[in-house]
Amino acid sequence: MTRCWWEGGTIYQVYPRSFQDSAGDGIGDLRGMEQRLDYIASLGVDAIWLSPIFPSPMADFGYDIADYRGIEPLFGTQADFDSLLAAVHARGLKLLLDFVPNHSSDQHPWFIESRSSRNAPKRDWYIWHDPAPGGGPPNNWTSDFGGSAWEYDAATGQYYLHAFLTQQPDLNWRNPELRAAMHDVMRFWLDRGVDGFRIDVLWHICKSLDFADNPLNPDYHPSMGEKFLVLQTHSTDQPEIHAIVRDMRTIADSYRGGDRCVLIGEICLPLPRLMTYYGNGSDGVHLPFNFALIETAWQARTIAQFIEEYESALPPGAWPNWVIGSHDAKRVAGRLGEPQARVAAMLLLTLRGTPTLYQGDEIGIGAVDILPDMIRDPRELREPGLGLGRDPARTPMAWDGSPHAGFSTAKPWLPLHADWRTRNVSAQLEDPHSILMLYRNLLSLRRDSHELAKGPYEPCLDGAPLASSGDDVCCGCRDAAMSSTCVCGVAMYRGP
Repeated sequence: MTRCWWEGGTIYQVYPRSFQDSAGDGIGDLRGMEQRLDYIASLGVDAIWLSPIFPSPMADFGYDIADYRGIEPLFGTQADFDSLLAAVHARGLKLLLDFVPNHSSDQHPWFIESRSSRNAPKRDWYIWHDPAPGGGPPNNWTSDFGGSAWEYDAATGQYYLHAFLTQQPDLNWRNPELRAAMHDVMRFWLDRGVDGFRIDVLWHICKSLDFADNPLNPDYHPSMGEKFLVLQTHSTDQPEIHAIVRDMRTIADSYRGGDRCVLIGEICLPLPRLMTYYGNGSDGVHLPFNFALIETAWQARTIAQFIEEYESALPPGAWPNWVIGSHDAKRVAGRLGEPQARVAAMLLLTLRGTPTLYQGDEIGIGAVDILPDMIRDPRELREPGLGLGRDPARTPMAWDGSPHAGFSTAKPWLPLHADWRTRNVSAQLEDPHSILMLYRNLLSLRRDSHELAKGPYEPCLDGAPLASSGDDVCCGCRDAAMSSTCVCGVAMYRGP
């Protein structure tokens, strides 16, 4: 396989609603993001993954798309996007968009036509099914946001499938016309100059033809949420999906010559099934997202065992990747506390492969209390009290100690973290021992060291020495020291 930019690169995820507001409405936008590009470049990352910016009713904050080729007015205009893309490229960075192929908004013209009649030309662009013989939903499939995955449409007497909200009907990727239309969406943005896609819930986009009931989950507990009432055996990860992925890969590889566009698949599956999405090295996604550092118990031997299993499972030519935070997961500092969040940063940025950072983790934003009247996440609103809400991961970026942390001149759409007056970019840039400076130093070290980005690793167990000679040096701030722990809070190592 030709080695590409992303194999030695680091990806930085921006959640646009919460990055920088330029319009004074409390919601981040594209112009605001462009104003902060120098900050992103200064971190030492190589690419930006931008969460959805397309026209949307915002039932699921952009993951319900009403037009795959436009820009949501809350975020700006097509001209704002083109300006942002040019500015990203001018700084030597890449820009990746969120491609959402499993479902659209119920306000998308495609679905409006599909819903209009059983004989509508686009009826089969979505997944419709008759009621069960005795009435009710066709089967027991559950929505990831709780409740049935089927919604009855009285006008046409059938149910449509929605793996998430009822406002997010699932597209039918078995229909060749729908598939061609979505391929055209990919080409539209690639022609415009984007450098690849993160593909949302990729393992969901193909369902079994027989619509059989999913098996009940023997380990289900109500605290898990209704999604886990059943095992998604028939509603996800079907064999035919790999032909769909192959077509997407062919499109991506036809752009940019040798400096390939990257496809990153969101895939939440056990390790053996995850690995199948690499294909044979040339017909799968380049990077099936690896969420183990979010999902695995934070215990050294457990993590070390998974790293060994993951590396051993990689198909020939496949490239590893690692993630510690996202817009869907609890903040790493909220899960682990700041000292361990520093350790997590060191692990992420010294493992072989492509790391992905999530905005705000580099300043150590922790747990954020969202009062009941401030909850915006539809998942939390549908299943309250289970701790499944994603709002705490989506709170605004804190830039300085000015009102609203420099994010906006208006009240932000979600509250800031409680310690934003001291935990912000400006304050941490002035503190050589801050977690932000740790990230910058690690990214600089990674950029300068081929071994950290692409070299093999060997575990150090039972107190074995990490190197044979040299002085104790801090992994975070690089100050020489003689104690086992530096003032920046990071464990020391014996440097060469």
